[in-house]
Amino acid sequence: MRKNFHRAEGQQGMIYAQPERPQSLGADLRALRRARGLTLVDLAERLGRSVGWLSQVERDLSEPSIADLRQIATCFDVPLSLLFGSAQAPTDEQGYVVRAGARRPMGPGDDGLVEELLSPDLTDDFEVIHSTFHPGTRLETATQRPTQELAYLVAGRLDLEIGSRAFTIQPGDSFRIRGEPFRWANPYADPAVAIWVIAPPVY
Repeated sequence: MRKNFHRAEGQQGMIYAQPERPQSLGADLRALRRARGLTLVDLAERLGRSVGWLSQVERDLSEPSIADLRQIATCFDVPLSLLFGSAQAPTDEQGYVVRAGARRPMGPGDDGLVEELLSPDLTDDFEVIHSTFHPGTRLETATQRPTQELAYLVAGRLDLEIGSRAFTIQPGDSFRIRGEPFRWANPYADPAVAIWVIAPPVY
């Protein structure tokens, strides 16, 4: 569920209301479904389950089994471990803090890119990713998506193509992508590590 916000009386800026409770598995599933443009009916049909059951899961009124979660993860093409992030955090930290050893993996990592979620859950209007680009790897085919993205290189070097422009990014550099096709390469001896912000989320 997207965070609700209100405009405080007498103030011009938007102020986000405090969450009433930590975000849940149901909220994460709802965010994944909406990010893919699926309705409850669409997802229920893909899972072979009823709309009522799925609605209860998203509202945390019904607890899916491991088999259910495995099927949901397959449908969304995400690692099963992505659906267990909230459960790994202490109750008083859920929705607020992500410890270094408790980041959720965002992909298989078999293409030389290891992505971990820095955001506490999947419910924001953006996502923050810790990305590690292993030496000797590259994105062979340029990707393009309807997002605004900003990244900051923490360590290593990264060759980057954005549209027709080519750059070599050094530690401390940052870059922005606004819907242009892009691809990356790390032909260097050391891993490149970046903090990557994407809006809206692509998961």
